[in-house]
Amino acid sequence: MNPTNDNRIVLTLDAGGTNFVFSAMQDMKEIVEPVKLPAFAEDLDKSLGSMVKGFSEVIEKLPQKPAAISFAFPGPADYPNGIIDNVGNLPAYAGGIPLGSYLEEKFQIPVYINNDGDLFVYGEAIAGFLPKVNSMLEKAGSPTRFKNLFGITIGTGFGAGIVSNGELFIGDNSAAGEIWITRNSKYPECFAEEGVSIRAVKNKYAELAGISQENAPEPKDIYEIANGTQEGNKQAALDSFAELGEIVGDSLANAITLIDGIIVIGGGLSAAYDMFIDAALKQMNGTISSYAGEPQPRIVQTTIDLESEEGRKEFIEGKVKQLKIPGSDKEIPYDAMKRIGIGKAVLDTSQAVSIGAYAYALSQLDK
Repeated sequence: MNPTNDNRIVLTLDAGGTNFVFSAMQDMKEIVEPVKLPAFAEDLDKSLGSMVKGFSEVIEKLPQKPAAISFAFPGPADYPNGIIDNVGNLPAYAGGIPLGSYLEEKFQIPVYINNDGDLFVYGEAIAGFLPKVNSMLEKAGSPTRFKNLFGITIGTGFGAGIVSNGELFIGDNSAAGEIWITRNSKYPECFAEEGVSIRAVKNKYAELAGISQENAPEPKDIYEIANGTQEGNKQAALDSFAELGEIVGDSLANAITLIDGIIVIGGGLSAAYDMFIDAALKQMNGTISSYAGEPQPRIVQTTIDLESEEGRKEFIEGKVKQLKIPGSDKEIPYDAMKRIGIGKAVLDTSQAVSIGAYAYALSQLDK
């Protein structure tokens, strides 16, 4: 699906625990000045009222009737049926609120709600990392193309999403890609997000630097300490990001073994990609043993860093050779290298989510 050059307008919402920000997209571009209203996180009637008011104000600015409403909303949720059961930063929606049906009755247009991690990856699959990688391969004359994208976001938490052959995969319980609760390889009794998040980097730095958690600097500062542009405990900073990378790498190895696609990393902590990617790759390209102690590759594919020039060269070249068709003079190209590219998001996370929401709505309207 190509959502460019499409005249249909889709209403969007950035749903935070403090504020709701409403907008509209057409031809993959935001076409109005966003409307910002309080979320009223603990009062359902006020929160729903704010939602109706926000979308109504955006509609008044539009040149034509919108075709749909599409946005990300924090779960847990039954996303296909638009039912929210949030127990986190929007407790007013706890217990099961049919938000999609409510908005459809109010505005008489289809409403699509998804997880933000899913829409981030969908946006990167439509207009970001996936087309960038395939374009790079095409320009180099490689016969290889990728159709599957697994994406993670690292920030306040550790989220993920899956796109396969242009389709968003959310699972039967709207719970596909819940990577945050995979086992933490460093601390096996814990879940991965405890070591893959803003709090994880801060807490580990505080532990290694011998300071209280309350006095731990923010990840941006820890990053600058690690690269030597700010005073602090440099080794503690480097080790904090290395531990994050180790846990990320193990979780990604488990996930990508089942999904087999390229990997994009987004979220606030993706800015420190260069500090943790080596540790992640060490896990993914490492070994795992049999009971007898015989080592095997950790995963079938080789994982390659697409942010490095050397990595891009290796990824593009692959192992292409010409195979002769038996009983014929014809040959076909064959790339014998099983590989996974990993790299940083092309789009800003919020931009990717918006594009994902817009593209998802159009894809559903066209079915």
